[in-house]
Amino acid sequence: MSKTGSVEERDLVNKLWDAGFAAMRAPASGGATKRPLPDVLAGNSKLYLAIEVKSTKQDHIYIDNEKISNLIEFSEIFGATPYVGAKFIRKPWRFIKLEDLHVTRSNNFRVNTDLAFSKGLDFEEIIGGTKQTRLI
Repeated sequence: MSKTGSVEERDLVNKLWDAGFAAMRAPASGGATKRPLPDVLAGNSKLYLAIEVKSTKQDHIYIDNEKISNLIEFSEIFGATPYVGAKFIRKPWRFIKLEDLHVTRSNNFRVNTDLAFSKGLDFEEIIGGTKQTRLI
């Protein structure tokens, strides 16, 4: 995992703790295990989240089919809601439901900023809050 990716994961874990969740980074990236672990796991006794974290300076993110399959498998066993957590540098976090991901011709997945900000949820929404609205 890139240095930026682990920084973003730590940022998300801290945000989740601050919001009343127990949260941790799972050591799956880098080949530490063959088990289907998400990048971030969080729960608060009412809501459980399994998040595959991706960050980029570009306007799109590609995700291997295997990572999404593993996220689905883990989430089903654990009882967590799976999300792709997209962090486009200098933009707020967005969390995309797996059914909203764009499937590529090679059967992998893609998220771009348009999809992330039109269908993705903000942080408050994934932790059970309400959608943030911007006042004009």
